[in-house]
Amino acid sequence: MKTDRIAFVGFGEAAMAFRSGWGANAPAGLRAFDIKTLAAASASAMKDRYAAHGVAGAESLAEALEGATAAFSLVTANQALVAARQAAEVLPNGLVWLDCNSCSPDTKRAAAEAIEGAGGAYVDVAVMAPVHPKKHHVPLLVSGPHAERAEAILKALDMRLTVVGGGIGGASAVKMLRSVMIKGLEALTAECFLAARKAGVEEAVIASLQASDPGIDWAKRGSYNLERMMVHGTRRAAEMAEVVATVEALGLPARMAHAIENWQAAIGAMGLEGGEDDLGARADRVLGQI
Repeated sequence: MKTDRIAFVGFGEAAMAFRSGWGANAPAGLRAFDIKTLAAASASAMKDRYAAHGVAGAESLAEALEGATAAFSLVTANQALVAARQAAEVLPNGLVWLDCNSCSPDTKRAAAEAIEGAGGAYVDVAVMAPVHPKKHHVPLLVSGPHAERAEAILKALDMRLTVVGGGIGGASAVKMLRSVMIKGLEALTAECFLAARKAGVEEAVIASLQASDPGIDWAKRGSYNLERMMVHGTRRAAEMAEVVATVEALGLPARMAHAIENWQAAIGAMGLEGGEDDLGARADRVLGQI
């Protein structure tokens, strides 16, 4: 499978990680388009980002997709369907649209309708772990009627994937429902340790948790979970909104997913960096914004 005409739609953390992982083995002629290049405040920084990663920056989505055989859609969850519908207006016939965004199965199916209706080949891709440190070797789940075409492209790019059943939405369902637990543990970390810190009993709480479940380094895990929310909470909240839609579409109440979305959004909105790798220090910085 030829991989010399690949486009990135969105050039944030995941796209940069993939490109960095490929290194000197990256396909020739990589192109990227990110809507941040259309805003005066962020255009210069985005163009510098393209140049730093050896990617040709496009001035429009149409320019990025022109002549491409495949495109990685790596935007925020709430822009995934918008990106697919915009791409459908300028899509080269037969282009493989690798939708790697964290969206509900219903959102993926709506995006597929747009891409397939324009003559493209839509593939549901779920990124199943943080892209760092594994970069392009991060585990992926792939589903849909064009999964075999996607498998050939991704393997040619030395990526790690598993094809799963369930059609379009099969991969994303796994990702969404897993996020209830992963992002939920982060939200529980915030509520537990922030309250414990404010009450002055965090050491006793951590000691009790450590005694109950010694398989987890609670202070280390708590610090890591807070950092994830501080740095990525806004993006994680957008994903949790898709999780809410996933759970409710199954006829179940999304009580936990709603609460997780709220915690992620609140801490993400603080605009804090991770800073010192210490649970108490991170908790104090968050508490200072509440």
